[in-house]
Order: sequence, then C-alpha cells, then structure tokens
Amino acid sequence: MHKKQVLKSLMAVSAVAAMLGSFGVHAQTGQTAQQMTNHSAQQGNPNLTGKAASDGTVGNTNSQGMEDRSGQTGSSSSAATQSGSSDTAATTGASGAGASAPAAAKAKLGSADRKALTDMAMSNMAEIETGKLAVSKSQNADIKAFAQQMVDDHTKAQADVAALAQAKGVTLPTELDAKHKAKGAMLEKLSGEEFDRAYLKQSGMADHRDAHGKLKKGMKSAKDADVKALASKMSPVVEQHLKAAEQLNASRSRSAVGTSGTPTTESGK
Repeated sequence: MHKKQVLKSLMAVSAVAAMLGSFGVHAQTGQTAQQMTNHSAQQGNPNLTGKAASDGTVGNTNSQGMEDRSGQTGSSSSAATQSGSSDTAATTGASGAGASAPAAAKAKLGSADRKALTDMAMSNMAEIETGKLAVSKSQNADIKAFAQQMVDDHTKAQADVAALAQAKGVTLPTELDAKHKAKGAMLEKLSGEEFDRAYLKQSGMADHRDAHGKLKKGMKSAKDADVKALASKMSPVVEQHLKAAEQLNASRSRSAVGTSGTPTTESGK
C-alpha cells in the first residue's frame, strides 16, 4: 500500500515536471516568434508595415509623406519667388523705359513741330484772354455768348496742347507775346459799341484767320504724327469760330444799316 502511494507521488511529480517543461518550451517558442517578428519589421517587411499601419502605428509612413509634401511646397515657393523676381525686374525695366520716353520724344521732335505747338498755345491763350474781356465789357448778348464760347473751346484746346507738349518735352509760353499784349491793351481802353466792333474784327476774325492758316500749315508740314493729329483736331473748331464771327459781324452790319438807313464800314476787313 505504501509502495502504491509512493508510486502515485512519483507519477504526480513527473506529470508536474512534464507540464513545467512544456510551458518552458512554449514560452521559448513565443519569445523566438516575437524576435522574428521584430527582425522582419526592422528589415522593412511590407506585410508587417501594412499591419502596423492598420494598427495605427503609421509614424514613419506619414512622416515620409509630410516630408514629400514639404519638399513640393518649398519648390513651389521657390518658383513663385523666382517668378516674382522676374516680374519685378520686368516692371522696373518698363518703368525705366517710361521715364526715358519724354527725353526720347523731345530729341525726336523737330523745331518746326515745336513751333507749331507753341503757336497753338499762343493762339489759345490770346482767345481766352480777349474772350474773358469781352464777357465782362460787352453789353451785347450775342457778343457775350460768342466770347464765352471762345473761352470754353480754347480752354479745352489748350489742355490738349499742354498734354502733348509735356509728352514731347516742349516748354510752352506762360504769357502772351508782345503783339497779343498790345492788342489786349488796345481793347481794354475801348467800351460799348466801339469795343464790340474792335473785338469782332480783331479776335473774332483776324486772329482766327491767322490761327486757322497756321493749323492748315501744320497739318501739311508737321513731321510728328501727334502734332499733325492735334492740328487736324483744332482746325475745324477754329474754322467754325471764324465763320461764327463773320456771321455775327455781318448781322451787326445789317442792323446798323437798317437803323441809320445808310451803309456802315463794319465790314471787318
């Protein structure tokens, strides 16, 4: 009986030992498998990398993607910077060319064309000055209306002349010449009917005939296309002024004849 108990004890010990041995083998096998898994991950096994990504461990993959995008952004920024530099250089070059344009235009404009611009300016200034004088001194409504039209139209024409002169580098006169000053001084001394008659004869007809003749000459002989175009633009306006002055003078002559019954010498010649 005692032998049987001893035998059972030995068998129980053997069983326990066998179980412990089996557990040790399994533990060693599991450790070896883990080592193999880690080794494969270090070698860049695609399957393990994919598994790691599905588990949410995607640091390396995302980091690489961010680096790629960062590189692309840097390239785009560099390209934009280079493009901006090119645009700035082009703008600077255009600005430099624009700054030298007036000097180039001034060098190309001949003396005849420069004189044409100066004559236009002088004619406009004279008509503006005498027109203002007539608006303030005349007592005749028709004379006043004509004089105001001279002020308005020649002020607009003078703005065109000034703009072209600036573009071409031409310095315009800032005051009337001696001839026009003398005419203005003479008109200042007159009044009433005598003033109206002298104003129409001088500023209305004689000065417009002179200005129209110079404009026609400029249209034919001007070398600069812009000067020629401005003369062509002003010519019909000045011609219309001349015709209006002649008609107004003729109307006044007929009225004088009708009133006195005898012809007058207000022919404007």
